[in-house]
Amino acid sequence: MTNTHFISPEPLTFELLDKMIHGSFQLKLSDEAVKRISHCREYLDKKMENEDKPIYGITTGFGSLCNRTISRNELSQLQNNLVMSHACSTGDEVVPEIVKLMLLLKAHALSFGNSGVQVLTVQRIIDFYNNEVLPIVYDRGSLGASGDLAPLSNLFLPLIGMGEVRYKGVKRKAADVLKEFGWKPIELKSKEGLALLNGTQFMSAHGVLAMVRTFRVVKMADAIGALSLEAFDGRIDPFHKNIQAVRPHKGQIETAENLRRMLEGSELISRPKKHVQDPYSFRCMPQVHGASKDAINYVASVLLTEINSVTDNPTIWPDEDLIISGGNFHGQPLALSFDFLAIALAELGNISERRVSQLIYGLRGLPEFLVANPGLNSGLMIPQYAAAAMVSQNKQLCTPASVDSIVSSNGQEDHVSMGANGATKLLRVVDNVERIFSVELLNAAQAVEFRRPAKTSPYLENLLSDYRKTVPFIQEDVVMYEMMDKSLCFVKEWNF
Repeated sequence: MTNTHFISPEPLTFELLDKMIHGSFQLKLSDEAVKRISHCREYLDKKMENEDKPIYGITTGFGSLCNRTISRNELSQLQNNLVMSHACSTGDEVVPEIVKLMLLLKAHALSFGNSGVQVLTVQRIIDFYNNEVLPIVYDRGSLGASGDLAPLSNLFLPLIGMGEVRYKGVKRKAADVLKEFGWKPIELKSKEGLALLNGTQFMSAHGVLAMVRTFRVVKMADAIGALSLEAFDGRIDPFHKNIQAVRPHKGQIETAENLRRMLEGSELISRPKKHVQDPYSFRCMPQVHGASKDAINYVASVLLTEINSVTDNPTIWPDEDLIISGGNFHGQPLALSFDFLAIALAELGNISERRVSQLIYGLRGLPEFLVANPGLNSGLMIPQYAAAAMVSQNKQLCTPASVDSIVSSNGQEDHVSMGANGATKLLRVVDNVERIFSVELLNAAQAVEFRRPAKTSPYLENLLSDYRKTVPFIQEDVVMYEMMDKSLCFVKEWNF
């Protein structure tokens, strides 16, 4: 079933974006968006008829060339030249999901009517999205300062009949695909190239995909952590509501509540324990998972503000007769937030790997490496190695991008955010954390079997039952990466 989303100034939500990433949607311009875009363009056209003062990016060059005045008959060529010359993204091809998000987020930002573009230009962006004509964009080259200049230039080269697109899975010249659809290249008017290239849609699109996946990660963290606690014969005392009440961080309270709910009705958790306390990786789940959740919620609020903002430059207010050159394209809010999110996620992976290690030590009645005949069998020895390697890599990836800045544009752009670098490495961290949790689930599910016939809670027994349909109990050594891959598929698909 294909759904329709109307491009309008109405705020986007993560719930909607999640559905659009995983479902089938067509875009359509709302009447309100058409009205706003047309009004702003008509104002700018009239303004240009009588304006003698230089207006940055409209009648001047760009960056450090802002003092070079451009004649009226060259304004369209100026915008074309901008798109061509700035198309400098390089590296690996950006995945289709992110390219589609970039198109969507740019169309949404332009719908506010503060950017001076033509309705036809926005409609063509929508046409690309609806017909899966996805411009080829590469993942390196943006400083995240004047927006994402290089990748957005590659994204919008096809609007003017240049560059390349991926259509029906094949990489092709944009001009050839435009001819097949009967689409003429857009003749950019004054300011339009700048409206397309300025903006944080490359950073934001990566952030949206990372955030949607992160919302699943925090759910799996509590569920898989609870199963590991059961497998380790852990105690429920640290999750008592009184402990949280005297240190009432929101994420901590939420995590403890989740764990109590998930463990409700468990035979394992309620039986007497010989040990008086558990290692921190079990005992401190509310504090560690909770702190990450609080960080994630903060970053989500920043990103939600960003994707519902106007981030090109200059910005136009037709009813106030104002054209102001400012800095809304600067990616610092995202750069700092993405670094923070990467750290929060890496810590979830870090504590997960520690629980894996505790499960394979041969403690509390569990066999070493969770296999019945250790020695002849290595069991789950090496999955922990893989998890440890990814934890270590995440620590390296968490070196903040936002603390760096390199002067560009001959000193005019003398502080940059490096938010695009933060965005691309953030997705790598998310991917690693998903894989780390899939290793923890493999170990926890294996360990619980050595506690039988005792049962865990109904919630966790349901999780185990579904998991065993995908990943079998390991009696003796098998080709382990196949089990890890199956476990990863499960954690990405199961409704935690």
